[in-house]
Amino acid sequence: MKKWLVVTILGAAQFVMVLDGTVMNVSISTVVEDLGTTVAAMQAAITFYTLTMAAFMLLGAKLGDLWGRRTAFVIGSCVYAVGSLLTALSPNVVVLFIGWSVVEGLGAVLVIPAIAALVADNYRGRDRITAYAVIGAVSGGAVAAGPLIGGFITTYSSWRYVFVGEVVIMAVVVIFSRLVTDRTPRRAERIDLLSVLLSAFGLVFIVFGMLQSKTWGWFIPLASPEINGVLIAPFGISLTAWCMVVGGVLVVVFFRRQRRLVHRGLPPLVHAELFSITQLRSGLSVLGAQYSVTAGLFFIVPVYLQMTLGLDALQTGLKIFPLSVSLILFSIVGTALSRVWSPRRVVRLGQLILVASAFLLLGSATSDLRGGLFAAGMFFAGAGLGLLASQLGNVNMSSVSEKETSEVGGLQGVFQNLGSSLGTALIGSILIGALATTFASGVATSELSSDAKSLVAERTEKGLAIVPASSVKEIGAEAGLSSDDAAELSTIYRDSQLESLRVAFFGLIAISLLSLLFSRGIPAEVPVRKTKEKEAAT
Repeated sequence: MKKWLVVTILGAAQFVMVLDGTVMNVSISTVVEDLGTTVAAMQAAITFYTLTMAAFMLLGAKLGDLWGRRTAFVIGSCVYAVGSLLTALSPNVVVLFIGWSVVEGLGAVLVIPAIAALVADNYRGRDRITAYAVIGAVSGGAVAAGPLIGGFITTYSSWRYVFVGEVVIMAVVVIFSRLVTDRTPRRAERIDLLSVLLSAFGLVFIVFGMLQSKTWGWFIPLASPEINGVLIAPFGISLTAWCMVVGGVLVVVFFRRQRRLVHRGLPPLVHAELFSITQLRSGLSVLGAQYSVTAGLFFIVPVYLQMTLGLDALQTGLKIFPLSVSLILFSIVGTALSRVWSPRRVVRLGQLILVASAFLLLGSATSDLRGGLFAAGMFFAGAGLGLLASQLGNVNMSSVSEKETSEVGGLQGVFQNLGSSLGTALIGSILIGALATTFASGVATSELSSDAKSLVAERTEKGLAIVPASSVKEIGAEAGLSSDDAAELSTIYRDSQLESLRVAFFGLIAISLLSLLFSRGIPAEVPVRKTKEKEAAT
């Protein structure tokens, strides 16, 4: 049992890192009310938490090589604890954003790559496969447990205690970190600052563009070419498209610079040639798609359950419970299957189940989310995600030699968190954008009076906010609408929320189908054999 203490310590840190990605989603309505903010602001905070990690994960991996993996792990854990404490005490959304989205994110960029590398340092052969599977299962368990933990604590106490608990866990992790062995010698390498800036700003521009698509439009501006004095459509093209183009160019320049640094004999931030490894490229792509679906699902479902159906945080967590159960269960099943099935077979089974679950969820999208069909959709979504979580860590790490594990750990963190950022930004913006479109269409074709239609158009000219459906009638009355018009407006808004949920579920289907194309390079051999061959070769 003693040899598994290391993976227990690393797993505890991994649990906290992943937990933050889902624990707050069920508390969105409560946090919005407590801090006097909006759902859109919370979407931005959730997105930037994972985006901060994606943007600086490669730097975190390099700092781990410079300082030593265990040292980086301890420093990152301390920084993360400070961010959690700041978040717990936040009086407004700005402080929450700084503590959660920035400080915690910067701590995580040191911890996450170190976890992957330290597993490789402390385990060999079949034990290493098992350890990576455990870390994957812990990640899946954190995704699953987040809504229940967040829902229970928020309903019976305060969402702030979630972050207090994280401070305690990270303190325990730091205390016991001395049990973790760091066998890899430190590397005295220079970090290229320009590479850090290119990768960070490239990813930020791409994700921020997607995040703002709900307000700016994708290519053609949704409203006036200016919002609050800011030009959102230079040359008639939405800033969303411009941001994504700029981000894409910066990423291309980043990779060219990496190759140039290698050519000059200087250490790159990431070795671009790693992406020529088919197994790694496929594993990272599937990982990114997996987290896009997870993050998108964990944003849109709680928003609908709370803002439309009026459920509290605990009720929301219980509604998601089938996913929580199956994700943990099938993470274990996937680990067992890895002894007899190839990673590709397990991964593709998980992907197909995920596609099926998205169709079930789309079919369940009625006014009250049909109980049995919705529960089945969530259960199958968890099953697919659990199977994927059980495989991808070892697929990625076993594709390279031990000296590259830290770098690949950083890449895993980039794709995991970039996928989460894109999922929250893209699927969340599809939800909010579809809500605005369907609401405007519903108002235009409704039996509202012409004065009411003009008033609604004026109030929603700069975008439509997600508010509790139950409050729309009161909002309409306060704006001067008659009781009949206010009631009609409430019905239109509720119907629009349902239609926007359907559109968002369709987006999840598209991502799930697309991820099938990425899995062609996943190994088709049972990993035990491959590991033995590698050990014999060395």
